[in-house]
Amino acid sequence: MTTADRPRGHPLYAAMGTTIFEHMSALARERGAINLGQGFPDDGYAGESPLARRLQAAAARAMIGQSQQYPPSPGLAVLRAGLAAHYSARGPAVLPAGVIVTSGATEAIAAAILALVSPGNEVLLFAPAYDAYAPLVRRAGGVAVIVPLRPPGWAYDEAAIHAAITPRTRAMIVNDPLNPLGTVASAEELAMLARLCTAHDLVAICDEVWEGVRFDGHRHRSLAAQPGMAGRAVKIGSAGKLFGLTGWKVGWAIAGEALAALVGRAHQFLTFTTPPALQFAVAEGLAYEIQLFTAQHDQWTRSRSRLIDGLREAGFVVADNAATWFVCIDLAASGIGMSDTAFAQHAIDAGVATIPVSALYEAPHPPTHLLRLCFTKPDVVLDTAVLRLSAARGGTGAGG
Repeated sequence: MTTADRPRGHPLYAAMGTTIFEHMSALARERGAINLGQGFPDDGYAGESPLARRLQAAAARAMIGQSQQYPPSPGLAVLRAGLAAHYSARGPAVLPAGVIVTSGATEAIAAAILALVSPGNEVLLFAPAYDAYAPLVRRAGGVAVIVPLRPPGWAYDEAAIHAAITPRTRAMIVNDPLNPLGTVASAEELAMLARLCTAHDLVAICDEVWEGVRFDGHRHRSLAAQPGMAGRAVKIGSAGKLFGLTGWKVGWAIAGEALAALVGRAHQFLTFTTPPALQFAVAEGLAYEIQLFTAQHDQWTRSRSRLIDGLREAGFVVADNAATWFVCIDLAASGIGMSDTAFAQHAIDAGVATIPVSALYEAPHPPTHLLRLCFTKPDVVLDTAVLRLSAARGGTGAGG
């Protein structure tokens, strides 16, 4: 490669490929495979839920009847007030001034990192982790310090976290419920993380986009609501996950007024604002009757059970999960002697796109026995995917 041919971009991005989610979705499109990799409900899933249909109608009305010009950078007043009321009814009081509306939760995470992390600051990340965290920390000039979570329990280890904290540690990013594993932090773990934050004067960026997607009676507890966390936590949320409309890309960051103002200053130089029609619709949707949310959650619960039951009947061992739209196959326990990346390629050849969990695990010696699958799909799609995965399993020589 000549000097003229070399990329002139930032070296962080010049050396980076596409995300594992985009890579696997692209393969699914190219091969005509079923996409259980990237996390989104298929169009027409469950006939489109009544909740989704009402929100789409609300957005259409807002597109015609409301202003289409720039809304305020922090978000429409009606949405900020709606989110403040929504969360105040479920935990400590939230003021509208503490809400910043963003173009998706990933932008909220980026704004929080850019606002709170200075060059040389260390940020604790827990692996496996959403793959945006570490690049965003590094782009802000920070140092990503990876603290691995280990199977089978994937618990937050206080001794390991304490050992990772140095005088340069500024923040931790905590994803609860945890994507990709679908695990939920215990009350004791959240209390411990809060104690460490207060003892070491750390800020917590709390990625809680899956707060409304929990199963088996698991109730959401927010790290941001723990004692001592007021003024040192930024809570991240997502309309895409709450309503099952991932393409809308409406997210938010919620914090004390001073922290929220900092996040807002970073946000104004990222997307600046978010489409007003979608903001109006989300504000309306937050006030819908609880039965609409319950019906949508019931559908997610049925699909989760259908995929888990089908996989188990096909001879796969499914790891325990308590939240998110994902379940994980334990390849080793299923008698499959292939790594997750190797079996993911084998599965795409059989017509199903999945996500190898090791792709979301930057720490050395990642677990390579787990494969993530998304279950928010029509029954026929899930059933066909199970048949194809069963055939792929048979092709590995695994026992019946």
